[in-house]
Amino acid sequence: MFNALPPPFNFAVPFVIVLGVLVFVHELGHYVAARWRGVFVETFSIGFGRALATWKDRQGTVWKLGWIPLGGYVKLHGQERPEDVGADVRALWQPGRTFHEKGVGSRAIVVAAGPIANFLLAAVLFAVLFATAGQPVILPEVGQVLKDSPAAHAGLVTGDRILAIDGQPVSQFEDIQRIVAARPDEKLTLQVRHDGHDATLALTTGVREAGGRRIGSLGITARATEFHRLPVGQAVVGGITHTCALSAQTLVGLWHMISSGHGTEDLGGPLRIAQLSGEVAQLGFASLIDFIAVLSINLGLINLFPIPILDGGHLLFFLAEAVRGRPLPARAVEYGFRAGFAVLVGLFVFATWNDLSHMGLVRWMAHLIG
Repeated sequence: MFNALPPPFNFAVPFVIVLGVLVFVHELGHYVAARWRGVFVETFSIGFGRALATWKDRQGTVWKLGWIPLGGYVKLHGQERPEDVGADVRALWQPGRTFHEKGVGSRAIVVAAGPIANFLLAAVLFAVLFATAGQPVILPEVGQVLKDSPAAHAGLVTGDRILAIDGQPVSQFEDIQRIVAARPDEKLTLQVRHDGHDATLALTTGVREAGGRRIGSLGITARATEFHRLPVGQAVVGGITHTCALSAQTLVGLWHMISSGHGTEDLGGPLRIAQLSGEVAQLGFASLIDFIAVLSINLGLINLFPIPILDGGHLLFFLAEAVRGRPLPARAVEYGFRAGFAVLVGLFVFATWNDLSHMGLVRWMAHLIG
C-alpha cells in the first residue's frame, strides 16, 4: 500500500496515520466523557501549531487540525482553578459547565477516559483482525534447535511437533513455553510426532536467569504460525483477552527494565515509531492495524503512569483530594508538574538518543569525530 511512495514519505505518511488515529481516539475519550459529565469542551485539536482547518460544531466546540502532527489536546472549559486566573477569565466561565467545579469523581472520569479509549481501541482492532484475518496461533512445532541444548541432546529436530509434556496436552507453542519455564532443571517426558510417527523423549530442562528468577528452557524456537478466523463473539472476547495479556506483559517488561536496568536500550521515541510505522505498513494493512493496536496499549499505559502532566498524575492528585477532602495546595501541584515535566523531558532525550543510536547516526558522528 505504501511501497509506491518515495523514501521520505513511505515512513512519514504511515507515521502520521498511526499517530493521528491514536491521538484522535485518546482525545475523543476525554471529549465524550466531558460531554457526559456536563463539561463544555472549548477546543478539540489534532496536531499543534497553526491550524490547517477549523470548524465549530453545534455545541460551540472548535475542532482544529494543526500542521505539526505530533499530538493533540482537548481544552476543557474552566480547566483552571479560580485562584489561578484573573477576574477577566472567570467572568467568561459558564456556570455549571466548567471542569473545576465538577466533583472529584467526574473530573477523574474525564481524565481517565483518554487511556481507557486507547485500551478499547486496541480491543476493537484485535477483534476485527481475529474475525477477518484470523487469530495468530504459533504451532507447537520445532523450528531451530540450539546447539548443546536439552532439546538437541534429547534428539529433537526441526519439524518435530510436540503433542504433550508430562501428559499435559500441547496445542500451541505458548503452552510449551509456559510449562517448561515453570520447571527449570527438571526431568520431562515429551510426546513428539516425527515424520508421521509418535515417539516419547526424555530430557532435563536447562536453566536461565530472568529478572532474578530461574526459568526453564529447552533450546528451541517456533517454526510456523497459523491464522484461525474466529466467530464475531469469540473475536470480541479474544480481542479483550489479548489486550489484557499484552498490557500485563508490557508492565512486566517495564518493571524488569526498571529493576534490573537491562533493556533500556530498546526504549524508543517518535523517531523509532516513525521508522517502524513505515516498515510495518509495507507488510500490509493487517500488520499496520496490529501495530496501531499494540501502540494504543502502550499509549494508554504510559498515560496512566503517576507522573504529573500525564493523565495518571492528574488522577493521583484527584486521589489525594478525595482522601484529604480538599484539593492539594497550589504550590504542591506546581512543583509536581515541574518535576513531571523534567521527567518527561529526560525520557524524551534518552529515547531520542536511543533512536539515533539504532539508526546509526551516533556511530556515524563518532566516526567523523574520530
